[in-house]
Amino acid sequence: MEAQSTWKQGNLLELEITDLSPNGDGVGRWGEQQRVIFVPNTVPGDQITARLIRVKPRYAYGQLHKIIHASPHRIRPQCIVADKCGGCQWQAVEYAHQLIAKQNQVIQALERIGQFQSPIVEPVLAAAFPFAYRNKVTYPLAFNPNSQRVQAGYYRQGSHKLINLNQCPVQDPHFDRFLAEVKEDLQKRGWPIYDEHKHQGLIRHLSLRIGRRTGEILMTLIVNADQNQPLSLELDTQAQEWLERYSQLVGICLNFNPHQTNRIFGAETVCLAGRHYLHEMFAGLTFQLRPDTFFQVHTEQAEVLLNTILDHLQLGGNEQVVDVYCGIGTLTLPLAQRVREMVGIEMQAAAIEQAQANAALNQITNATFTVGAAKDCLKAIPFKPDVVLLDPPRKGCHMDVIEQLLTLNPRQMVYVSCHSATLARDLKPLCQSSYAIDRVQPVDFFPQTSHIECVAFLRRCVD
Repeated sequence: MEAQSTWKQGNLLELEITDLSPNGDGVGRWGEQQRVIFVPNTVPGDQITARLIRVKPRYAYGQLHKIIHASPHRIRPQCIVADKCGGCQWQAVEYAHQLIAKQNQVIQALERIGQFQSPIVEPVLAAAFPFAYRNKVTYPLAFNPNSQRVQAGYYRQGSHKLINLNQCPVQDPHFDRFLAEVKEDLQKRGWPIYDEHKHQGLIRHLSLRIGRRTGEILMTLIVNADQNQPLSLELDTQAQEWLERYSQLVGICLNFNPHQTNRIFGAETVCLAGRHYLHEMFAGLTFQLRPDTFFQVHTEQAEVLLNTILDHLQLGGNEQVVDVYCGIGTLTLPLAQRVREMVGIEMQAAAIEQAQANAALNQITNATFTVGAAKDCLKAIPFKPDVVLLDPPRKGCHMDVIEQLLTLNPRQMVYVSCHSATLARDLKPLCQSSYAIDRVQPVDFFPQTSHIECVAFLRRCVD
């Protein structure tokens, strides 16, 4: 009865943090029933007191009240607002332990969701640059009525309260100057800053993207306006000033998003000055990247992933390969250089347009691209592929796609995933039918966060 009365919102409990959850919270267990408590900003090995803030019969969410004994894996964060900012959760966790937690995250998903027994999950391939790696950032903007200043940053964990930043240790360091100075320019201009609660104001987000290999930078302002709506601002003048001030800046764009939504980019973008894309070198190829182009945020680790795929496949040059969810051809085009024929499938027409442009830019003629739903495009493939590469969005593959893959029955499949749970879910029907997992290789694209990219290699074991 006493334990039950303690299990209430607002009470303090003492516990040891033993694990890290997939969303980044520390995990502890309490009482004879081993109830689970999720506590942000904690590290496995921490002895803490936590205040219960949301209580369910078998689990609860807590708030860190006091660290009684710090974990040996706890380190000093490089960011002074790491305990407040929601941008990254694990700066207080030593990097080696982050990698262990991420490998365990993949194993647990495969065992619990996929029901695989002792899956072969390799140690995580660590990032050579666990800080200063992000090649793209998009900051929400706000106007602080107390300080009367324009702010930019990330939201506090679990809220929409903006944490103002002038620098960030996980982003490319070239962005720091822009972050501080562009806020000052917006302040001087007096342009109305967006208020998400009232859905009023104009300037919503500041987005920056850099080519890590070329140094080219693209800046985009996202505005709460329709493309046909006249804007009584000196946008062109300010854009030209920015272009002249920053030697690495190759273009300033304006994106229109008038909708009351969590989606950052709207459908329409115009170029105010310079050009609407930057160049990046990837796997020896040149890519054009636009403001809203999907491209992995850690360029160097994306190349590690590509090389892992190439090492495993050991392509002979005569293969016919299909890349489903190919995007702008980031993996399609390097693979095309090593096979006889490559087909890329993608739902978004704008991405296919960029993939075709990137193929032409690199004089790659054996890669063709098709727009449409994956399940429909797979039915129209004119050959029986030797290898199928899957790189779906976070939600994974639709069951119709899984069924069509089983019909195609390629010799090998390579599944790239940014979400272990949907990876495990999708691998289950494939491996219950015709395939077996050779191995799963996690690659750390997102140091200081709980996110993990991984690639699963499947081989056909039933003809």
